[in-house]
Amino acid sequence: MGVQARGTQLLVGYMGWVLRRPGIVALEVLWRWVFGIPLLLVCADQVQRILQAVTADSTGLTSIDADNPWTAAGQLASAWTQYQPHVHVVLSWLIPVAALGWIVASGVGRSLVLAQMETQMRFRPAATTALQAVYTALLGLVLWGWFQSVSWAAAGNITAGSESDLVSYAAWVIFLSLGFFVLWALVSWPLAVAPVLMLLEDCSPWEAIRRSFKVERVFRTKLIEINLVMGIVTLALMVLAMVFSAAPLPFSDQLGPQAMHVVWGGATLFYLVASDYFQVMRLKSFIEFWWIFRDSA
Repeated sequence: MGVQARGTQLLVGYMGWVLRRPGIVALEVLWRWVFGIPLLLVCADQVQRILQAVTADSTGLTSIDADNPWTAAGQLASAWTQYQPHVHVVLSWLIPVAALGWIVASGVGRSLVLAQMETQMRFRPAATTALQAVYTALLGLVLWGWFQSVSWAAAGNITAGSESDLVSYAAWVIFLSLGFFVLWALVSWPLAVAPVLMLLEDCSPWEAIRRSFKVERVFRTKLIEINLVMGIVTLALMVLAMVFSAAPLPFSDQLGPQAMHVVWGGATLFYLVASDYFQVMRLKSFIEFWWIFRDSA
């Protein structure tokens, strides 16, 4: 296995390695769901509280014109202005709490997964949590930039009381989302590989970040390539899950609402498990490329 091999050419082998170790994927799924399920329950409870304070009837949500997307967009914008203050109050405390919970859960969970993948890696949850805090802060910054950009596009194209330009808005959302997706792939790889460097080279979190920026070009290009490929895979999984969810819609009258709920639940479960599987595969790729890079140095 030489350093000249392209990252994408080696992914099939790493996929097989991960498939032969379902316990590692199960561990990845477990730590994510231990955090995610309570968070979803809290979000559902807060949504119910907001809907009790501001009913759907009073905001016009129950009379949305589903046959006219332009009119519906204006109605949704009008309803959002009434919900926005309540949502802002909830998000002001929920986002920090969720971010802190994610940092701790991902730090411990990621350290457990890496320790199972490579015997040389020690279980260092505190150090991995510190790296996850920096990673989450960068992700939050990118998401904030994306949200501000999409809000700018919405303000210019969707307004209450006038006809909305949904075509222009959709074009801006697609353009901005793809742009920030590429930006994230280009800027996140040093922090994504930092836990691997920290555990394999037995250094501090801050030293691992410093080393991740100083890896040689041949290693850096492979890390960026893997990051881009995994991002594209995530998008493909989303599209595939949506296709699975929408495929039975023409037969919804025959299947009934309960069957559709099962289909949607199955599609969501497929996406979550498949996404976790590819996250483990990305870590395996980082580890293997580190070994290749070290042996060739």
